[in-house]
Amino acid sequence: MLQTKGFRAALLSIFLLSLLGVQLHTKAEKQTVYVIPVEKNVEQGLASFLSRSLQDAEAQHANHIILDINTPGGLVKSAIDIADTINETDIPITAYVNKRALSAGAYIALQADAIYMASGGKMGAAAIIDGKGNAADKKAESFWLAELEDAAAKNNRDPKYARAMADPDVDAREAGAPKGDLLTLNAEKAVDVGYSEGTVNNLSALVKKLGYEDAHISYAEESFAEKAARWLTSPIVVPILLTIAFLGLTVELFSPGVGLPGTAGFIALILFFYGHLATGLAGYETVLLFIAGVILILMEIFLPGGIIGLLGLGAIVASLFLAAGSFTVMAVSLLIASAVSITAFILLTRVLGKRMKFFKKFILNDSTNTESGYVSNQTRTDLIGKEGVTFTPLRPAGTVIIDDERLDVVSEGLFTEKDKKVKVIKVEGSRIVVREI
Repeated sequence: MLQTKGFRAALLSIFLLSLLGVQLHTKAEKQTVYVIPVEKNVEQGLASFLSRSLQDAEAQHANHIILDINTPGGLVKSAIDIADTINETDIPITAYVNKRALSAGAYIALQADAIYMASGGKMGAAAIIDGKGNAADKKAESFWLAELEDAAAKNNRDPKYARAMADPDVDAREAGAPKGDLLTLNAEKAVDVGYSEGTVNNLSALVKKLGYEDAHISYAEESFAEKAARWLTSPIVVPILLTIAFLGLTVELFSPGVGLPGTAGFIALILFFYGHLATGLAGYETVLLFIAGVILILMEIFLPGGIIGLLGLGAIVASLFLAAGSFTVMAVSLLIASAVSITAFILLTRVLGKRMKFFKKFILNDSTNTESGYVSNQTRTDLIGKEGVTFTPLRPAGTVIIDDERLDVVSEGLFTEKDKKVKVIKVEGSRIVVREI
């Protein structure tokens, strides 16, 4: 009996010690700092990458997030999407302006709980411009200024300097930007105006400054699919893809059976929609709208009339604009693609088609002239003056029999009954005119 009690006591002691070991292990577990690079242009691909990275940070129970920022700026819509994603997490976030955070990059940095800058770093120059490089309209400018001010105010930074980054009418001479200039803060000025908590030489120094020198550092990395999607949706690549698509499909339409141009155009369209689907710019309904447009254009071949074809073209154009992150970028891309496609097609058919054997298959060089034995119709001038009998009533068109030959004719305009004698008075090409005798 005593042995049984001793055995139970030993088991209980082991169990209690194991629980204590788990608690000690939990306490000894390292903290995690999650570093997310914010590099290159700010566009929807970057927004998707940051969204996924922040979810990974939460899944790893990260104690702190560092945004390693080095960007010249980019799209306003993408920057706002990134800001919304940042504001949804409860994990403390520090922005590290590593070299530069300009335009939309400055707006992203202002979303962080704290900002540190590298020596020689720059932050600011956030004026909003359209796709042509001109100043945006008043509504867009007013909205952007309000966003910058709110981003600064929510983290107890003076909104005046955020506004001065985008509005040259704000006098911020104490920060280095008198009225008429846009504000761009260097590391020293940012500390002076309260837009930076300090200057550090590198990421390791920042981690130590934040008190996480013993923490595990985890780095977010873009997958191949994310890199490809960002590249495919860039403002430079989009017009190239659309040009290849338009030109390839046009050449295939005029020279069916060649194969290569049509295949290239089809692949370009697949890449275009893949990139926009992967970055979240487009949904599957956009792809279905594009496919419906193509089907309507093909139906126009069998059901001519113009309306179905116009509806199909409208559906295709609408799907492209719905897939775009920016109306202006897509409009410019379509103009470039259309202009290049038309120019290239003229070059292929008018110049290269006459000089190079390969391109001759794209155009029809034979002419259907009379000298080659081609005739559009037979002119029956031999019938003038001949008489015949109406085989059907002429209303005014009908059929007559002349010399045992049945002919389609028209009367001079009067109704002529069946079995009436008529005479051929005129022949105009395939048009035979008769008069009742």
